[in-house]
Amino acid sequence: MKSLVIYFSCYGSTEEFAKEISEVVDGDLFRIEPKIPYDDDTNHYEELTEYAKKERDRKILPEIKEYPDVSSYDVIFIGYPMWWYTYPQIIRTFIHNVDLKGKTIIPFNTHEGSGDGGTYKELQDELKDSKVLMGLPIRGENMKYNQKGNIKEWLDSLPINF
Repeated sequence: MKSLVIYFSCYGSTEEFAKEISEVVDGDLFRIEPKIPYDDDTNHYEELTEYAKKERDRKILPEIKEYPDVSSYDVIFIGYPMWWYTYPQIIRTFIHNVDLKGKTIIPFNTHEGSGDGGTYKELQDELKDSKVLMGLPIRGENMKYNQKGNIKEWLDSLPINF
């Protein structure tokens, strides 16, 4: 099975998670980047969270610089940090603009206490023509430590041979 690990990351923990998945499954990596970059300076964290809340509340769908060609992939991992108890609006932009029909989707996310926040179920509801498997939430802070064993264990538990 050919795998693509797609992710959005602002502060790096989701990117680290994506890289570890890619390494374990020997999958390709694609970073979702907004046309107008978010402020990724950790000193401006409060401003970013307020901006993310405004995007969520107003249902703003930020534009993406470019989209990957997913046509040759069987399995698509989609990774994101939790922003205001859900995935960032840029993930909504992505899933509304990329044909994921017939693909196996495997979500993963970083968080600081909200787990997956119900986003895996939300993805199942949004992507009715795809098979969405159970994801793995990891606390962003824990990505500082080696999570490869936890990630490999989760991947081995999925009904797919990588």
